[in-house]
Amino acid sequence: MPFEVVGDAIPASLTAEKGDPARGRAIVVDRQKGLCLLCHSGPFPEQRFQGDIAPSLEGAGSRWSEGQLRLRLVDATRLNPDTSMPSYYKIDGLNRVAPAFRGKPILDAAQIEDVMAYLATLRDGPGAQEKP
Repeated sequence: MPFEVVGDAIPASLTAEKGDPARGRAIVVDRQKGLCLLCHSGPFPEQRFQGDIAPSLEGAGSRWSEGQLRLRLVDATRLNPDTSMPSYYKIDGLNRVAPAFRGKPILDAAQIEDVMAYLATLRDGPGAQEKP
């Protein structure tokens, strides 16, 4: 699916539909699919060994808009060319891509929308986590 970057965001959904936060959370904590917890920590008390080399996902929905979250998932190199975060959706112009992933995204458009929908629920403040 094509997407348009506007400033520091991709304002429009990649699927024209809202993502599902529950499916998004499952991807975030899945160490085989999303791999998010290799680098990030967050409000996942059931998950041991969370990463500490990238920003915590706690409060992500307060720090960034949905469009900003979407761009970070689709192609974080647009914001920081030196980032170690993979481009979960972009497939062109990448270096050192494992043969199994060449020509296909790590997450499809619906999965990007699900993860973005979940991250948008993560709010700062007491009792504010994971509010729809």
